[in-house]
Amino acid sequence: MSPSMAAAVSSLRALPLHILVPLVASALAFIVAVFRRILRRQRPVYLLNYSCHLPDADRQCNLEVCEYFGLRSKRYTDETADFMRLIFRKSGLGQETFAPPFIFSGKFEKTLAFAIQEAEEGLFTVVSQLLAKSDVSPRDVSVLIVACSMFSPQPSLATMIVRRFKMRDDVKAYSFAGMGCSAGTVGIDMAARLLRVQRRPGYALVVVTENTSLNWYFGNNKHMLVTNCIFRVGSAAALITDVPARRADAKYELLRTLRTHHGADDAAYNAAVQMEDEDGGVGVALTKDLVRVAGAGLRSHIATLAPYVLPVSELLRYVYRVAWAYSGGNPKAAAALVPDFQRAFEHMCIHSGGKAVIDTVAKLLGFAPAVVEPARATLHRFGNTSSSLVFYELAYFEAKRRVRAGDRLWMLAFGTGFKACSVVWRALRDSGPDADNPWNGCAHRYPAALPVPTPRRQNYQPQPEQQQQLEEQKK
Repeated sequence: MSPSMAAAVSSLRALPLHILVPLVASALAFIVAVFRRILRRQRPVYLLNYSCHLPDADRQCNLEVCEYFGLRSKRYTDETADFMRLIFRKSGLGQETFAPPFIFSGKFEKTLAFAIQEAEEGLFTVVSQLLAKSDVSPRDVSVLIVACSMFSPQPSLATMIVRRFKMRDDVKAYSFAGMGCSAGTVGIDMAARLLRVQRRPGYALVVVTENTSLNWYFGNNKHMLVTNCIFRVGSAAALITDVPARRADAKYELLRTLRTHHGADDAAYNAAVQMEDEDGGVGVALTKDLVRVAGAGLRSHIATLAPYVLPVSELLRYVYRVAWAYSGGNPKAAAALVPDFQRAFEHMCIHSGGKAVIDTVAKLLGFAPAVVEPARATLHRFGNTSSSLVFYELAYFEAKRRVRAGDRLWMLAFGTGFKACSVVWRALRDSGPDADNPWNGCAHRYPAALPVPTPRRQNYQPQPEQQQQLEEQKK
């Protein structure tokens, strides 16, 4: 024993018993806590790579295609057609989004065969691209998660992928339905949890899509017509792994996930609901409460997320601002304050479900136009592709070569119910566009002034009741 160690032992022995016992107990408790922390530490999870579906150019859907389909289908009144044209003009969608196969079939009927075709085109393409560029065999995948809210065939979409790619018999396959636009981030959260409970490291394949073929609405309920105007074709696949040797190949490391669910509130539950109209037509009704519910749900979500991601300096600054507002007798101003999340993240993939949703998020979080630029660009170029939106936004960042090693990235998505889900990543290396990046060939056009489509019916006259309302507004 060294002299210094001997002196320390002698000093401890000289301490009174009522001091020595608590001191030793505290030291042992600290050692036990450290060992428990080490033993319970979760394996790191990485985003090895991902792919987004870019349909063929002959599936592009501009205003002219929409008007032609509506005219030839003979399912809509003139008033309904004008309402959809107005929604399209205000939606933030451009002239190069993609529509499902049945729109171009000339049959003007939504059938199961068209839905299967739409699903196979998107899912099989992105999975093939992803496995090829990640150097992973289908039989290496131990967890498969497939999410599609509005289409749940038998056998399931997950089974279709297992069959197509000849995956192994013990693959853990899951199919999500009814999760809405949050299914992509929810899938990442579930994949990470499943990998961490496995005995051996492995690979989880997350595939997300939406299917509009069987869910196109033929009717005149305005709440249910909005989905026809903003939802478009899109799919994405992500390969998640906890294999330590693949860290050098991975693009991002998963830092945190958070899910909040507000379905107990009636307004949140009924904000977006699949239902029948007065004539028995089935569609999804997006109510006027949707934007308000999204804002309230987001405020609750970020209040839970903030302590885990924000630096201490920003948390203290936020507490000071709230206390100052309360001390000034202005509780409403205090309630409206939010932390500055730009101090926590370099890049943000904000759910781009619609122009009003993007505006609400930007206003609530105080984001400048540059922060929500990827969301607006994604909505303009691809429309609302539901659960795959955040991956198209991630591809936008990489196409612009903005991601640098060490950057933190926030994926935030909303879903029916109403639910919100966040996924936080850290970039492991500088990222540029892959060969299958959907923004290749068009990223240079963004950001840009978004053109407003010109109405085709220039001689449109409002209905008598609408004309009366316009005159009253002028007065």
